[in-house]
Amino acid sequence: MSLRIAEIFGPTIQGEGALIGEPTVFVRAGGCDYRCSWCDSLHAVQSQFRHSWVSMETETVWEKVRHLSEGQPLTVSLSGGNPAIQDFGPLIALGRAEGYRFACETQGSIARPWFSDLDTLVLSPKPPSSGEDVDWDAFAACRKFGADARQQVMKIVIFDEVDYQWARKVHQHYGDLPLFLQPGNPEVDPDTPVDPQALAARLAWLTERAMGDSWFAPRILPQLHVLIWGNKRGV
Repeated sequence: MSLRIAEIFGPTIQGEGALIGEPTVFVRAGGCDYRCSWCDSLHAVQSQFRHSWVSMETETVWEKVRHLSEGQPLTVSLSGGNPAIQDFGPLIALGRAEGYRFACETQGSIARPWFSDLDTLVLSPKPPSSGEDVDWDAFAACRKFGADARQQVMKIVIFDEVDYQWARKVHQHYGDLPLFLQPGNPEVDPDTPVDPQALAARLAWLTERAMGDSWFAPRILPQLHVLIWGNKRGV
């Protein structure tokens, strides 16, 4: 079985969400069914970059992961684009047989049976600022297919007040899911330096907004990799 791969890199640390700081090898799939206005991984989304994606057999992808991790079992993160477009079940089976852990982040638009083989399923519905509309029936199907994953969590990116209020309403419906919020990064050009002070200000606003509402359910985190490396690819 072949997979469309935009890049494989690491080990590095997971920069956000439930596994922040955890040593990880990333397998970034090529292709996505969304076109978010602030996407920070356009090289794995837009068709103009298809020439840079590589068709790789599952076994070849796994050999690359093992090489990068020097055969030491760690977490493998399936990202994109939307990795749910493709069948990563055989790759997960190869890795789990050798003691590796698997996480996957998806917007929850396509349900896959292999979700239940994950250690961590991160469902990241996109807020209004993305320009996309969430199919909540598909989201529910993703939850069902991932019912046997070791953990399911939800991550929402917040850019403004509208996103914040939307996240609060979503949490009312999915209060059983551990929730992680992160302020959005408006500068996604890999050649443009990020402004750490601006990122800190966004984080402060989001924190103060939630605390002011006595909304204590979410964990509010920065994009750690952006603070360290900016928008550089492959870290």
